[in-house]
Amino acid sequence: MQFGLYVTQPNALAGSPELAQSRDGALQALAPGAVDPQYALGHEVLLEADRCGFDLILFAERHLGPDLAAWVMASAIGAQTNRLRSMVAVHPGLWHPAMVAKLAASLDRICPGRMAINIVTGWNEREFRMYGGEVMLDDDKKRYARAKEFIDILRGLWTQTPFSYSGEYYTLNESELQLKPATPAPPEIFTAARTEAGLEMIAGTTDWWFVDYPKDVADVREVEAALTRKMADMRQRAARHNRRVRFAFNPFIAFGENAQNAADETLARLLQFETGADTRLMKSRLGPPMKAGGIGPAAAVRDQMKRYRDMGIELLLLKYIPTVENTRRIAEEIIAPLRGA
Repeated sequence: MQFGLYVTQPNALAGSPELAQSRDGALQALAPGAVDPQYALGHEVLLEADRCGFDLILFAERHLGPDLAAWVMASAIGAQTNRLRSMVAVHPGLWHPAMVAKLAASLDRICPGRMAINIVTGWNEREFRMYGGEVMLDDDKKRYARAKEFIDILRGLWTQTPFSYSGEYYTLNESELQLKPATPAPPEIFTAARTEAGLEMIAGTTDWWFVDYPKDVADVREVEAALTRKMADMRQRAARHNRRVRFAFNPFIAFGENAQNAADETLARLLQFETGADTRLMKSRLGPPMKAGGIGPAAAVRDQMKRYRDMGIELLLLKYIPTVENTRRIAEEIIAPLRGA
């Protein structure tokens, strides 16, 4: 089993004074010699995660907000790691695939063979408009058809020179990527989707699926049951394409004397530094992951993560309050024991 974490960015995580400081000061100049607090925190936490045995970092992409650009963060921090893979999120409607192919090959050669792509079809229409893209919220089939072409071009450019492509959304005529990834096997492609068009695109195209959170579940057993159904369905879909899709899942982790106390303390910490932030959006984003059985006594959390592993989930992308101490404890209580079991 592999273990990942989110990069320390204001739109990806909460509960940290450094993230709040970065968000609140984003429109102001930094003090002489200072770096942005989200980078300083990320440097500390992510390099500790590298030392502790984590496998992957997700660098989320949010252009409309105070987050440092995903490719910049991935390059600055990923180059200093020894084992962590840098997975960069990319919105097809905002990037041309040829440019992403070059960026990805560059990063893969800087942290050799340790980069991946997370394809995000997107939802923030205002962000897409402001940054020159088109989100296609009104036509799900087109969004995922475009995403498939995007992935086809990435893989084509990574493996062939010159490479031509004629699709509905992209056309390349003998394009040359004169810089290939670090290894013969191209970087892996991750994505998340829950619609019919998205699931079919995943089954036929991507390497990994972030299994989507079931809606309106009451407890972790209902989460498990829903994940089991969804994974069985994806296995059948992928088999029709003679493929295998690997499964990832992103629970929220917090240790405490019991589940209720741990949840209460975690919510209080998450909201402590969020004055002026969209706390309703934050609660909606963190609510489902907090029902995944990752909150409570360490032994109970560890047992639940084992259950996910036994169900066939191969990557746990963990959400937690980003501190060095939490990173170390997760490594001690979850990663080391599950690797040894």
